[in-house]
Amino acid sequence: MTTSIKSSEQNSREYYDEFAKVYDDRRGNKVPGGYHDLLDELETGLVQRFGTQKDILEVGCGTGLIMQRVQAFAHHVQGVDLSPGMLAHAQARGLDVVQGSATELPFADNHFDVTYSFKVLAHVPDIERALSEMARVTRPGGVILAEFYNPFSIRGLLRHLGPAKRIGQSKKEADVFTRFDSPSRARALTPLGCRFQGARGIRIVTPTAQLIDMKGVGRLFYATERLLADSPLSACAGFYVAQYKKGEQSAGG
Repeated sequence: MTTSIKSSEQNSREYYDEFAKVYDDRRGNKVPGGYHDLLDELETGLVQRFGTQKDILEVGCGTGLIMQRVQAFAHHVQGVDLSPGMLAHAQARGLDVVQGSATELPFADNHFDVTYSFKVLAHVPDIERALSEMARVTRPGGVILAEFYNPFSIRGLLRHLGPAKRIGQSKKEADVFTRFDSPSRARALTPLGCRFQGARGIRIVTPTAQLIDMKGVGRLFYATERLLADSPLSACAGFYVAQYKKGEQSAGG
C-alpha cells in the first residue's frame, strides 16, 4: 500500500473515530418516516432483494445500523470497518464485525453471496482496488452493491456550493477525502469478471434532507423518492447504487 493511501486511510480513521461519538445520537434522533428512514429503507431493501437467507458482507459497516436491519433477513451478515470507534458501537450491538480496509478485505475469495457498501466508497481514493476486493470476496453468481456520490444531482450541486459541515468537536466534512463519480463512471468501474446490471437511485428530487423530515410535504417527497428509485431517473440521484453481478465461472475476482 502506498504512502498516500496509508495517509488517506489514517485521516479517514481519525475522522470516523471522531464521528462515532455523535453518529448514533444523530441517527437515533431521526424523524420516523423522515430522511434517514428513507435512506435506510431504500438501501436495505436493495440488499434484501438479492440477499434473503444469504451470506452478506457490509464494507464500511460503521456503527452497524444498516447491519441490524440486514440481520433480520440474511443467513449471516458480516461487517468490516476502518474505524475502531465505529466498530465499538457495532460490537455493542452484538454484530459480527472486524477491523479492516476496503482495499484489503480480510476475507477469503468467494466467501459471500452479496457484498455491499453505502456512503463509504466515496471516501476511498483507490476506488478500483476497493471494487476489485469486493468482487474477489463475492461468490460466482453473487452481487456487489456499490454506492457512489453522484456529481450530476441536486445533492452533488449543493455539496459543492455549500459550506463544510462540522461532525464533531474537531472535525469537518472537508477533513476527509471525498470523491464524486457519475453514473457513467460507475458503469466504467465495473470490476473485472463482473457485469453492470442496473442501479437504484436514492435522493433524486429532494433538495434538502430537512424537507423529508417535515410533516405533510415530507410524506410527498418520501413517496416520490420510493417511486422513482428504480426508474431511469436513478441517474439523477445523489446516491447512485450500482449493481454488479459476478460471473458464474469467475474465480478469485
